[in-house]
Amino acid sequence: MSDNQFDVIVIGAGPGGYIAAIRAAQLGFKVACIDEWKNSKGGPAPGGTCTNVGCIPSKALLQSSEYYDHASHHFAEHGIGVQSLSLDIAKMIGRKDTVVKQNNDGILFLFKKNKVSFFHGRGAFTKAADGGYQIDVTGDKPATLTGKHIIIATGSNARALPGAPFDEKQILSNDGALAIGEVPKKLGVIGSGVIGLEMGSVWRRLGAEVTILEALPTFLAAVDEQVAKEAQKVLTKQGLKLQLGVKISEVKAAKKGVTVTYADAAGAEQKLEVDKLIISIGRTANTNGLGAEAVGLKLDERGAIVVDDDCKTNLPNVWAVGDVVRGPMLAHKAEEEGVAVAERIAGQHGHVNFNTIPWVIYTSPEIAWVGKTEQALKAEGRPYKAGSFPFIANGRARALGDTTGFVKFIADAKTDEILGVHIIGPMASELISEAVVAMEFKASAEDIARICHAHPSLSEATKEAALAVDKRTLNF
Repeated sequence: MSDNQFDVIVIGAGPGGYIAAIRAAQLGFKVACIDEWKNSKGGPAPGGTCTNVGCIPSKALLQSSEYYDHASHHFAEHGIGVQSLSLDIAKMIGRKDTVVKQNNDGILFLFKKNKVSFFHGRGAFTKAADGGYQIDVTGDKPATLTGKHIIIATGSNARALPGAPFDEKQILSNDGALAIGEVPKKLGVIGSGVIGLEMGSVWRRLGAEVTILEALPTFLAAVDEQVAKEAQKVLTKQGLKLQLGVKISEVKAAKKGVTVTYADAAGAEQKLEVDKLIISIGRTANTNGLGAEAVGLKLDERGAIVVDDDCKTNLPNVWAVGDVVRGPMLAHKAEEEGVAVAERIAGQHGHVNFNTIPWVIYTSPEIAWVGKTEQALKAEGRPYKAGSFPFIANGRARALGDTTGFVKFIADAKTDEILGVHIIGPMASELISEAVVAMEFKASAEDIARICHAHPSLSEATKEAALAVDKRTLNF
């Protein structure tokens, strides 16, 4: 096999792509991975949207802004006085960039460790070749590769609002929202999904007046209703201005800011004038420039790659994972699909259970869930029982000074099998993993209720919520 011939070529080095490449290499395949992301110096920046302008940098800024908020409003409760509190946005953004680079470099190290050949540039199909496909890499070092199996993991792009293209100066995608040079006095956000709420929370904590406009009449419609109502109450109390059921008619940028004209839920015309506007109305599959037409790769009406349950496309030995295919646009979903595809190529039985993929919104309080919501079970007509436990009754939460929210368990009315777990509160993103494990093993609520949890710990709220399903909490 020549240097440019591979068993597996992965196009894209986001969470789905780089993980697929590493797993394929572990299984003994000769693997190449192609990625075009660049850092500020033009060098390679593998990790995709998640590492560069998504999960990782947003969490870095969320952490920094949370520290600032604690110092401003909560340290005094602990007997800690802070004099002349200052805010250095440039340094904060610089730290975020350092965290991103550490992750970029970490992926490059993992490629080297696992003997994955990395090519920096854009990969595209050019034709079917003997026993595989020809992939051209365009960039600073062009190359032509051939591979027997191709895994497409090209991710997604932010969806623009019609008539309001991103300029990343005043009208911002998630990319621009992570690089604002100073705290805007007034910030607008269109869309109250994960990105909108997280970015709105960052800049609200740092001092911006934040207004979020949402087209849907309900807040966080995909979340359990009880959790969504609590989240709306808490976030509003924190200072986020949430307007639901709006219809945007015009977005106009000028030198002094952006004006959004919209109809409110009652149909009355309103105008919102802000310094910056973040648009977070979803994402679209990134298939432009992939060369799908050169080999007859099938796309759907949204531009996403059509795959079956095993992530196989309509072409033999061509696979696709992550945001570029059906299913939730979540980094960890992409990783699981990447591992599963690599194992399927090796003749193993890779598996992804979409019913136990956790979801997290990293606001404060955090929101996390897995499985069915109460409203979904009602719609299905499936009998269930539910129980919840508030963090205000949890000793560790009191010690932390963060007692907002609760843990909620939903179980089958007859078998007691856990059908869903929903958390709003401190460290929900970490606590949800216990629920994922339990559901993978088809555990009952009583199974969790009878497991010993460390005291004092936030996880005790999980045990108590499981007890609440049978109406026998011990601490509330």
